Amino acid sequence: MKDLTVLVTAAGNQYMLGFVDCLKNNGERNIRLVGADMNNDPTILEMMDAMYQVPSATAPDYIDRIFEICQKENVDIIMPIMSAELPALVQNKERFAQIGTLVSVSDLESIHIANNKYRLYQFMKDNGMRMPRFMRIDKADQLKEAFRYVGYPESPVCVKATELSGSRGIRIVDPSKSRFDILFGEKPNSFYITYEELNTILHEKPEIPELLVMEALPGAEFSIDLVADHGKILYMQARQSNSITASIPMEATLFHDEEAYAIATEVVAKLGLDGNADLDFKYDKDGRPVLMEMNPRVAATMRIFKEGGMNLPYLRIKQLLGEELPKCEVKLGVKMKRRYAEMFCGK
Repeated sequence: MKDLTVLVTAAGNQYMLGFVDCLKNNGERNIRLVGADMNNDPTILEMMDAMYQVPSATAPDYIDRIFEICQKENVDIIMPIMSAELPALVQNKERFAQIGTLVSVSDLESIHIANNKYRLYQFMKDNGMRMPRFMRIDKADQLKEAFRYVGYPESPVCVKATELSGSRGIRIVDPSKSRFDILFGEKPNSFYITYEELNTILHEKPEIPELLVMEALPGAEFSIDLVADHGKILYMQARQSNSITASIPMEATLFHDEEAYAIATEVVAKLGLDGNADLDFKYDKDGRPVLMEMNPRVAATMRIFKEGGMNLPYLRIKQLLGEELPKCEVKLGVKMKRRYAEMFCGK
């Protein structure tokens, strides 16, 4: 098969080793990887064949810099890793196509909805889908009303910044937990906070980010990762998140949940989503899966699917190239435990 050059953004992130394994050890062809990252981090060259520093995805020269790299390195495919990059890349797909570079992104409207937690929930509500009670706020003084609406203090409440990722802007207020319980009973990376603390924090600034206030779901968290073709799911597989640190699963297990698959199928179809996506779920008090949020891109825990028999990032590459797609038999019960690995430069 034809060798490829793939540009990977946010190449310095902590889960890149697993993603590199998915592309490099694909079993079919040689893939040369070009990394792009905001930081000038030479240790990235232990994973990549070439490395470039780029500006923030919101910077006016971001696309020009990515385009320049693609020209220089003859990049065949761009695979973005961060949600903030997607709108700029999708708006410039035709520009990249002119130099023979494909961009692995969905269309602008589906990204616009999927990237924002409130818009996703409103979209689901408009389409008659099941979800917890929720309310959007953009002023600190609206917090009390929103909490009352979603069931506080009888039930715990979850607050999320609608546009942020990586566990930024997420907190849970549970009236059954005291400050003492949180200090001595929760780990330092716990999401729990008291209502009084949250209210004080939000009033520190004259403006706050848009927040989604929703019922906090009590059950275990899991995700479905998939590859879609303009609304039709080609591959998908669920993984339990057995242990999570800073939104990244440290332990995970492949499993099956038919009801969650049906939810994913409906959401992806209604959005017309194309490419890789990661849908995060939790179980409610009745043990039923509820979609929490989604990322219309490759997610952190990709390698577990490859080890289970479904190499999702590479399957997306084959889809983009119009190649024949294989049937994948996934081995359920495959477990992953993430451990740290040191990387070096200047040797």
